Amino acid sequence: MAEKKIFLMQKAMLRVVYALIPLVIASIYLFGWRSLTLIVVVFAFGVGAEALFTLKQDKPITSAIFVTSLIFSLSLPPTIPFWMAIIGILAGVIFGKMVFGGFGQNVFNPAMVGRCFIYIAFPTAMTNLWVEPFSGGVGGYVSWTPSIDAMTRATPLAEIKGGAAPSLSDLFFGNVAGSLGETSALLIILGGVFIIYKKAASWRLALSCLVGGILISAILRGAGVFDVASLLYPLLSGSFLFGCAFVITEPVSGSKTHGGQWIYGFMTGGLTMIFREFSNFMEGFMFSVILMNAFVPIIDYVVRSLQEPKKVSA
Repeated sequence: MAEKKIFLMQKAMLRVVYALIPLVIASIYLFGWRSLTLIVVVFAFGVGAEALFTLKQDKPITSAIFVTSLIFSLSLPPTIPFWMAIIGILAGVIFGKMVFGGFGQNVFNPAMVGRCFIYIAFPTAMTNLWVEPFSGGVGGYVSWTPSIDAMTRATPLAEIKGGAAPSLSDLFFGNVAGSLGETSALLIILGGVFIIYKKAASWRLALSCLVGGILISAILRGAGVFDVASLLYPLLSGSFLFGCAFVITEPVSGSKTHGGQWIYGFMTGGLTMIFREFSNFMEGFMFSVILMNAFVPIIDYVVRSLQEPKKVSA
């Protein structure tokens, strides 16, 4: 009798995990060891929540939950209380994934469902309580978390709206206030290139999302809505690059057809910039992804219909 597997290791999912590890290491350098503790706590509750469902059904825990837990935790502010993060990952796994039947059947991106849930439920903790990162020397490797003196209400997106944008070099290397894994554009780009090279993510989804964000940003800037010196500011700030590399490329909730991937990615990137400017939510990527997730079936249906040869009656 074959031994029942508790974990199902999927190569594609593990490659995404490998790409996220540098961001985890960087989060410790920037925000101290509390960030790693937060990631471990989220990881444990995420895996535990999936196990409660899958093991009862004699199904293995898939390595996709590792990716969901890491993406969710890296999208959180460094100061968020542990209990809020636990609620978020439980909401993401249970209501974003398991209620649909588990891996391969979820309609929405589980990590973004969890983040959206606590973003709405606990807006102050998710939008106003930020800390300036450590910099120089050993950074946060000898500290638990930045001191209360480092508290700030300004993220790069807020500074840009206020007319005091940070330097592009700080945005590129990550020396700015923000979520645990979304500050360093360099590491995000390298991670995104890695998973695309290893065929763990669709380059169409990543590229179309990037193009959508760039084009809509350019239009808004040309119309005088985005008052920034360079288009690089809205692209390098906040969760946009992180979303292009690791969120939009989630294979289950995203579009499956090639044509659909271009539409889905482009719309997500463009909507992100529109939400940022015209809504009350500074970070629009998670709302864009969840909204477009709902349209994936119809997008793929239309694309497949257009690709099918027309039947000619005899």
